[in-house]
Amino acid sequence: MSGNHGSSLTDGTQAAGVKAPAAFSAATAPDRTSNCTPNCTPNCTADHTSGPASGLTSCLTSGPATAPCDSLAGNSLLLHVCCGPCAVMPITRLLDEGFAVTAWFMNPNIQPLAEYLRRREAAGQCAERLGVPIIYADETWNITNWLRAVAGRDTPPARCAYCCENRMEAAFAFARQQDFAWVSSSLLYSRYQPHEAIKKAGETLAAQPDAPGFAYRDFRTDWQAGIDRSKAMELYRQPYCGCVYSESDRYQKQLLRCIKG
Repeated sequence: MSGNHGSSLTDGTQAAGVKAPAAFSAATAPDRTSNCTPNCTPNCTADHTSGPASGLTSCLTSGPATAPCDSLAGNSLLLHVCCGPCAVMPITRLLDEGFAVTAWFMNPNIQPLAEYLRRREAAGQCAERLGVPIIYADETWNITNWLRAVAGRDTPPARCAYCCENRMEAAFAFARQQDFAWVSSSLLYSRYQPHEAIKKAGETLAAQPDAPGFAYRDFRTDWQAGIDRSKAMELYRQPYCGCVYSESDRYQKQLLRCIKG
């Protein structure tokens, strides 16, 4: 992943107004034995005592989690949420695996502000209906700062990679600050996001000392289920990715028709 992007967004996760999540009881966490390997998931029950690779495949559901089992205790997971529809299946799957999920809505890339507020509302509706708490990092929304940070890489794929990597960095920073054991993102659900860049960012960040684990999952396999469920829940489904550049791309054909008369 790319390094310092010159953005202040990661530091912004520590600004006033972000409420700390409620403490999770260790008694409710799935058992994680001392025999687990460094790549286990919280609900692993495999016996890894017979060798370095023994049982590893059986305890991984759909990808590596890169933090040691004893680095941060518990099953608490901070799920970065980009929008309500994309969060439905990640929340569902992670709850099914035994994680204690807290949604985190931190998306300064969603523009204009009216669109941000609309998606914020849908994310809250999704979290409420699925029974998980949600934290809003509203203080990180600043269109001027975001446009300045993306300057020089304002076309795909550089813009999109920066946008996702930046939010992953912020998620890991906030998760570490609040003592979450795991991090994941609903960005891993979308077929339109740079999936490999997001995965690489998570793995790199989780490899840092004392970092939360990265609960990587390829949620794209639930693509149609997520569409169907979000429609059934009557969540707002946005017509473009998020930033003003993607909004322009979405409606460019309409503008060209106007120009041609």
